[in-house]
Amino acid sequence: MEKEIQQFISYLHNIKKTSNNTEQSYKRDLTKAKHFLEDAGIRHVGTITEKDLNSYVLYLEKNKFAAATVSRNIASLKAFFHYLCEEGIVKEDISVSLKAPKIEKKVPEILSTDEVVCLLEQPTGNTSKEIRDKAMLELLYATGIRVTELITLKVHDVNIQVGYILCRDTHKERVIPFGSEAKNALTQYLNGTRGSMLEDEETDVLFVNCSGKPMSRQGFWKLIKYYAKKAGITSDITPHTLRHSFAAHLVENGADLRSVQEMLGHSDISTTQIYANMNHNRIREVYAKAHPRG
Repeated sequence: MEKEIQQFISYLHNIKKTSNNTEQSYKRDLTKAKHFLEDAGIRHVGTITEKDLNSYVLYLEKNKFAAATVSRNIASLKAFFHYLCEEGIVKEDISVSLKAPKIEKKVPEILSTDEVVCLLEQPTGNTSKEIRDKAMLELLYATGIRVTELITLKVHDVNIQVGYILCRDTHKERVIPFGSEAKNALTQYLNGTRGSMLEDEETDVLFVNCSGKPMSRQGFWKLIKYYAKKAGITSDITPHTLRHSFAAHLVENGADLRSVQEMLGHSDISTTQIYANMNHNRIREVYAKAHPRG
């Protein structure tokens, strides 16, 4: 099964042009399934049955894996067996009957406007690191992009004069505007600070770490945790918290869902709808507290 998994990952990379994160996720899920099947004495993809796959899903559920994790593993198995069937490696797709568990959509954690302002005001120094940190935090909240998109931005993806960034994912590009605060922070960073931090002057990566190399996801996670603690924010903040806050604050202030969907890069507007639902819930709470007969 190991050989087929490697072939599948190569297919994703070379043909489907998937991201490294996606490929690693598929590989982890399929390797975990491989170990389960091997423990049951099954070592060849051609001998795996529908019952074997159902037994694996049951194993995940019995071991208290989250519904989202079980669903992702099922999606990985379906993609893998669809590939095997298309390539003629197996005669039939035995994964078609697998059913993903129903997942309750959790309301995303967001920060209040005051908390966001407090967080963004934490990098106040004139060191290269704090100037860079300020630019990263301001741009993340101003555009709502994902942390991977933030750390892979190139200098030429930023139009300071007009005030927008060009963000690329594996399928499409999207243009996202940003305001004056992010513009000021980026201008300060690009006017000398970035150049002084570079290890390789030829690199076009926008944000670099203190060693002059591209910023990592882990590096930015540590950065945002540090400033959240400094700001006195007690909730478990992540880079995605700013993305959620960006969207929720836009909807709360009257932005239409289609525009927010476009900026976030959601393929399905139902994913964006959760921010409208959050806003409706908040309005109901305000009414209940403020209305004399609420």
